[in-house]
Amino acid sequence: MKQAIIVTGAAGFIGHAVAHRLLARGDKVIGVDIVNDYYDPALKEARLATFAGQEDFTFVRLDIADSVAMAKLLRENGVVRVVHLAAQAGVRYSIENPFAYERSNLAGHLSVMEACRHAEGFEHLVYASSSSVYGDKPMGGAGFTEDEPAMDPVSLYAATKRACELMSQSYAKLYGFPQTGLRFFTVYGPWGRPDMAYFSFTQKILKGESIEVFGNGQMARDFTYIDDIVDGIIGALDNPPQRGDHRVLNIGDSHPVGLMDMIETLEKAIGKEAVKIMRPMQLGDVTATYADVSKLHALTGYKPKVMLAEGLQRFADWYLNHYKAL
Repeated sequence: MKQAIIVTGAAGFIGHAVAHRLLARGDKVIGVDIVNDYYDPALKEARLATFAGQEDFTFVRLDIADSVAMAKLLRENGVVRVVHLAAQAGVRYSIENPFAYERSNLAGHLSVMEACRHAEGFEHLVYASSSSVYGDKPMGGAGFTEDEPAMDPVSLYAATKRACELMSQSYAKLYGFPQTGLRFFTVYGPWGRPDMAYFSFTQKILKGESIEVFGNGQMARDFTYIDDIVDGIIGALDNPPQRGDHRVLNIGDSHPVGLMDMIETLEKAIGKEAVKIMRPMQLGDVTATYADVSKLHALTGYKPKVMLAEGLQRFADWYLNHYKAL
């Protein structure tokens, strides 16, 4: 009998993709999600609909911050591995709705850890952190490395993600179960999040609306295609640290792209030029992100394969097909 792997945030962008990959290789998956309205719940429900007919997939609609329900779910299903991707995302949203991050990110992470530590024979918790923990550091010749102190977050979202890392560090030492935190760099691709720039730009360009380009177009991001991200997540899941150990690993593309270059690539993918309005940097944003992924590569052989032009073309094709079908 197969042991189920819990994937929290299974109705979300990354969780949906991870669950499908695990199912494709023969794993049993329990997907957990509250399906909130941070962005259009119809997209989340559409993601969940793609699991129809998958006998090894079970969906449980619950709030991860419900510690009693989470512990019961692990205990009753004999779960020994969890991929914890559920969280309140968004740097800018954290400025407007700080208490959403307290519950989803802090209470939610604690609830998941508590459930894991009480699960018999628990093997590995892999959870989502963020490149935001590095703060607004200057762009140099080398990528951001996991050995940097990461003690100067510029948004509440970043602060909660760094707090989760510290909570996991303490739980690994106290209770002895292995944990891996993955610092995601900007993830994009089909089934992505509407609050991400490439997605919202596509919506507006196709409608003939102008787009706001923050940071006066001077920002850069380490855009990472969803399939490459999933490779890294599952590679990390399959290679747990020693009992009592906690590690953080960067997971990105290692090729930062300027915002204006991204927009130009997107315009080519959808065949239409954007009307751009230049704006200053927004509160909580960082100038650039750049992942050093040497540790993840050494552990799993992780190497991103999909470059931005190909990835944005795949996204544009998906977007046109998905919303045309609706």
